[in-house]
Amino acid sequence: MNQSPPVPLILVVAVASNGVIGGDNRLLWKLRSDMRHFRDLTMGKPMIMGRKTFESIGKPLPGRETIVVTRRGASFPAGVHVANDLEAALELGQVRARAMGADGVIVAGGAEIYRALMERCDRLEVTEVALEPEGDAIFPAINANSWREVSREAHPPGEGDEVPFTFVGYERQNRA
Repeated sequence: MNQSPPVPLILVVAVASNGVIGGDNRLLWKLRSDMRHFRDLTMGKPMIMGRKTFESIGKPLPGRETIVVTRRGASFPAGVHVANDLEAALELGQVRARAMGADGVIVAGGAEIYRALMERCDRLEVTEVALEPEGDAIFPAINANSWREVSREAHPPGEGDEVPFTFVGYERQNRA
């Protein structure tokens, strides 16, 4: 049986200078440019996220498939896939990506999901946000032995952006 290689796992995150990614289950900044960037990176792909992240968004995002990881028996809107654990979410992400013809499976948060899956990802797409807010969700440090920076694009605040930000791309350097 000929099995195709796995679809790449791509982590997408916006991180403040102090490592904070959110507080009270919400984003702590307004960056319209980053929202457009997120949409461009995730469109047409399945996205894996935790229940709290999904609740903070409030609905499935158009043009993408949402896979929510939860151990709770919560009900979700039609079109949202539920996985009871990370392994099931990763398997479902592969199945859905192939069905959609997607070139990646997105890891979309929150902090616990990022921590659990970061070392299994193939790419990181990080928006560095020039702020140091107080928050309760922290992004894990990027291990320089595992990741190689491949792109960096600094931006002054545009319309709808509160602060400057930088898009940074990383590729896996060494498989653990």
